[in-house]
Amino acid sequence: MATQSSRPMRYAVAAAAGFFFGTSALRLLCGRGSAPAGGPAAPACHHPALDEELRHREARAHQQRMHWELLSKAIDDPALAEVIDTYRVELSPEKRRQMMYANLWYVNALHLHMSGLLTKRELFGHLRDLFQSPYICEYWEMTRHHRLALDPESEEAEIGRMAEELYQELQDGDGDWFVVGAPPD
Repeated sequence: MATQSSRPMRYAVAAAAGFFFGTSALRLLCGRGSAPAGGPAAPACHHPALDEELRHREARAHQQRMHWELLSKAIDDPALAEVIDTYRVELSPEKRRQMMYANLWYVNALHLHMSGLLTKRELFGHLRDLFQSPYICEYWEMTRHHRLALDPESEEAEIGRMAEELYQELQDGDGDWFVVGAPPD
């Protein structure tokens, strides 16, 4: 049985598998899968909506990889981390690395939802788990100005508002954390 601490890894694996299986299915539907050895090439896709969905998924996956690679480099090299330090407070190199790592966890949850691998209700539960970490809470407080700068109509801003409401309820709550907040429909 999966433990509470293995849940984020399970979500990350599910995200990768979901993306690759979803992209593969779209490619096959569009005739972009590999043709049998010596067989004719598959026909071109005549489904603009599927083409657009495939491009969107590929762009999102590419962006996720780039975010991971760039932040990983900064986490590994304090000199690079200073380049993107926008936390507005003086941080030790160790604390900056922790905040960047917390960012990776939040953005991973956000992308799981935006990729369709978590419903908003599942994302809410995932965020509730993440907010049990004092490091994630510290990151959340430190980056509030980042979320306020988002386009208020964007999906990311909407998720940020939902997460902020949950965060505040958890901070004010004195009961069992796993029942705090009303999950979205």
